[in-house]
Amino acid sequence: MNEMALQSVAYVHAQVACALIELEAMKAANRERDICGDAPAYGEAAFMALQDKYGIHHNAVLTTLGR
Repeated sequence: MNEMALQSVAYVHAQVACALIELEAMKAANRERDICGDAPAYGEAAFMALQDKYGIHHNAVLTTLGR
């Protein structure tokens, strides 16, 4: 694998890590609100939007990897 490909893979992994951090924070916020008897702060659309926010949906990853 060449240097550019390795950098692209590293970038995708970093974006996934950022998305996972935000995902866990969103889950924690929803759980806290559930314990308090409140409606969730984040619905399915907010979770799905993380793919676009961090550019980790299928087509974005293929573009980043040059495929």
